[in-house]
Amino acid sequence: MSALQPVQFSSLPRDGVAVVFGASGGVGAALVENLRAGDGFSHVMALSRRSEPAFDLTDEASIARAVADVARHGELRLVIDATGFLHDETQGPEKSLRDLDAGKLARAFALNAIGPALLMKHVLPALAPTGKAVFATLSARVGSIGDNHLGGWYGYRASKAALNQFVRTAAIELNRRRPSAICVALHPGTVRTQLSDPFGKDGLEVQTPQTSAARLLGVIDGLSADQSGSFFDHLGSPIPW
Repeated sequence: MSALQPVQFSSLPRDGVAVVFGASGGVGAALVENLRAGDGFSHVMALSRRSEPAFDLTDEASIARAVADVARHGELRLVIDATGFLHDETQGPEKSLRDLDAGKLARAFALNAIGPALLMKHVLPALAPTGKAVFATLSARVGSIGDNHLGGWYGYRASKAALNQFVRTAAIELNRRRPSAICVALHPGTVRTQLSDPFGKDGLEVQTPQTSAARLLGVIDGLSADQSGSFFDHLGSPIPW
């Protein structure tokens, strides 16, 4: 890494496997960089649509194959879903009800909620059966219903709120089978990436991907099993649903 020191995990058993889905994005790549700079894991796997194995959030079979492949490398101790969709050349956040489009809403839900839910479907049963293991998905503060004071961004807000509900519900089921495992939603903050660059606002702290990654990994290291199913920001503060 550059000036940042890698997070040295004290709460996870050593020599397990860490996996980042969505490793081609800014935060995802920084997470991989930080994890590989440390020595707590036997393997750090970086997965994307162009990796080997590859996965596509809209193709459940590819998700199942990717999870089965990484699980062959050892016990899954840390799995981070760093995927997310806000805008591209054909679609952006809605400013008004007038902007709502059924196809674009469906795409936002497919990438921000349904795909990550299918990832949970295959990852959570594959987590290490004993000891602390973590699945963390990158949500967004704007997905909080209680914290919504500005409106707008309908599809992104609603799809991230749906993701949060998937996390909460999956965590309850996970606890019945693996009481030491953790499933959480994390807000990475405003990060200087292609996803957020067009939407920076005065007064917000804009972090580098490396800073956000280090903070997120620090939060993960501090999590306990009774916090599974929760929603935290990059500083470890809970966010209202």
